[in-house]
Amino acid sequence: QAKLEESGGGLVQAGGSLTLVCAAPGGLFGDVAMAWYRQASGKQRELVATITPGGITGYVESVEGRFTISRDNAKNMVYLQMNKLKLEDTAVYYCAMPSTQHGPYDRWGQGTQVTVSS
Repeated sequence: QAKLEESGGGLVQAGGSLTLVCAAPGGLFGDVAMAWYRQASGKQRELVATITPGGITGYVESVEGRFTISRDNAKNMVYLQMNKLKLEDTAVYYCAMPSTQHGPYDRWGQGTQVTVSS
């Protein structure tokens, strides 16, 4: 199966912004929800944001109002705009999608590191 590919991570000062990009394989992309997860060092992977095929979004409370997930179904791309970054946002961020229309998120990218400095 073709893989998801994340990009856009990096080092940013607290209060700054980054935009993560995920290139996803075609096929089911327009029919499935997409998600961004993150995993900080020593912690479990955490669901950050989701977006349905029609554009309905959901966020973990800690990023609500600061992060925005979006998608371009024509390009098979998903984005995560991150504003007002905090030290606790430091993590590896992963893009995820299901293999089947209503299945779990079981396809993952390699992740992109986001480091927020003080």
